[in-house]
Amino acid sequence: MEYRVLGGSGFKVPVLTFGTGTFGGKGEFFKAWGSSDVAEATRLVDVCLEAGLTMFDSADIYSSGAAEEILGQAIKGRREKVLISTKGTFRHGTGPNDAGSSRFHLIQSVEGSLKRLGTDYIDLYQLHGFDAVTPIEETMMTLNDLVRAGKIRYVGCSNFSGWHLMKALAVSEKYGLVRHVAHQAYYSLIGRDYEWELMPLGLDQKVGAVVWSPLGWGRLTGKIRRGQPLPKDSRLQSKVVADNGPKVSDEYLYGVVDALDEVAKETGKTIPQIALNWLLQRPTVATLVIGARNEEQLRMNLGAVGWNLTKEQVAKLDAASELPAPYPYWHQFGFKERNPRPV
Repeated sequence: MEYRVLGGSGFKVPVLTFGTGTFGGKGEFFKAWGSSDVAEATRLVDVCLEAGLTMFDSADIYSSGAAEEILGQAIKGRREKVLISTKGTFRHGTGPNDAGSSRFHLIQSVEGSLKRLGTDYIDLYQLHGFDAVTPIEETMMTLNDLVRAGKIRYVGCSNFSGWHLMKALAVSEKYGLVRHVAHQAYYSLIGRDYEWELMPLGLDQKVGAVVWSPLGWGRLTGKIRRGQPLPKDSRLQSKVVADNGPKVSDEYLYGVVDALDEVAKETGKTIPQIALNWLLQRPTVATLVIGARNEEQLRMNLGAVGWNLTKEQVAKLDAASELPAPYPYWHQFGFKERNPRPV
């Protein structure tokens, strides 16, 4: 398993991270992703560690905290062998202060995660989303205090826009506080918005990408095909999942899958393995968060590492998935001498 430095830190993470959104299965949304219990989760952790995948990602809201609890049980007795990343900010409780990135809620969230995970520290703690109500100074000072207290070791964010992340970094620099070294962002062959602004920011400010849903919200499994009904076991059969994920036109998806099919024939690899490998060759990408409902899916995803697509194969996938740039990027890219694209 390859390890990469996360952003501008000295912290090395495996290029694949196991996502625990499939643990617990509480509620319609998370049940559609998976419902691994402690026994199955423990087996999946075993397989990950055998392959050198040592990082596990969760969040306080996954299955209402059950995912963290199950992960904590699955790693019991081997905490020193794993890296844990988790997240907080979204509503977790019914009280007026049970949401956001305020000092009150972040401390509450971290303490709750530590208890559910059965550990006394979190390797990477990420703000799950941007809080436009709480002053950024309050948020970053709280994260700094939690690092100094030894409860978290590195900090990151998730689902921020470019100016959100840049403002947070500016506040950290102004006051000498901990900086975001990671941005957990959506990025896939059928979701390349990350490249317009967040990727150049990551390169400039040394913020590593922790990629969530690298298979395009379950669309790049190879099972969704032109002229065929949606597979019965697809998470997209759940309306709440389909409605709350990234929107992709059918023809665009099928065009990308056609290119993936061509590369699959050339390489002997599966469509998911090719889609993951493509991401691992993109600038700023430190690790991909992969999920799996069972051991078979996990082992297939693990096959995405240890080899590389050729430049010609990457170019084929680039061309099939490229979309027109929004303003002001199409204008900036017209002046390549001063504004080169990172990819």
